[in-house]
Amino acid sequence: MLMDLKGPSYAPLSCGKAVYLVVLLHGRGADGDDLIDLALNWQPILPKAEFLAAHAPFPCDQAPQGRRWFSVEDPAPEKILAGIRTAAEMLDSFLDDLLAKRRLDDSHLALVGFSQGAIMALHVGLRRQKPIGAVVAFSGVLHSADVLEAEIRSRPPVLLIHGDADPVTPVASLAKARATLEAAAVPVTSVARPKLGHSIDDEGVKLAGDFLCGVLSRKKANPDQ
Repeated sequence: MLMDLKGPSYAPLSCGKAVYLVVLLHGRGADGDDLIDLALNWQPILPKAEFLAAHAPFPCDQAPQGRRWFSVEDPAPEKILAGIRTAAEMLDSFLDDLLAKRRLDDSHLALVGFSQGAIMALHVGLRRQKPIGAVVAFSGVLHSADVLEAEIRSRPPVLLIHGDADPVTPVASLAKARATLEAAAVPVTSVARPKLGHSIDDEGVKLAGDFLCGVLSRKKANPDQ
């Protein structure tokens, strides 16, 4: 069963048209409501940004009340990649529609993902025809890194944040992702958070906010905004 990707959102604090759009992508078994309140930490420094937390398109295998971007029932890398590509096509269309309705350029879009959402943010962000403004990936993996060289289409600034005590996605994936991105000439910053498991801590939230503000604030507003 396919579900609507549109999730909860916060309008710009400036009360005007959105100059930036930050889309949050949740992890497996959750939904957009799980991440949207991160925006409350970033609104004061990005008052012209609209924040929207997308819902993944599929019900979760083990948690029917939650959602997933792709199935992990069959852990074969080619099966996972096929699932990522299917979800990426849906997410790309969703993002295109969001940007068109707001009359925003891709460079004014940022993707922030956690876990499965981080995988999706990296996959989509590096393959869109026009470069987006930024990608923030919490506790994620750069899946199928071996195909990135052949598929990469744009190189937005990337921030990787990962707990060094993560029992779900080992922190070793952080260094691997950074090395692959650097080899592909993607501007990347990586941060390992001490004693943090598979979650997002306050320092990570602050780092992400500062990163988003620093990158997006350099983008010029559209003439009609």
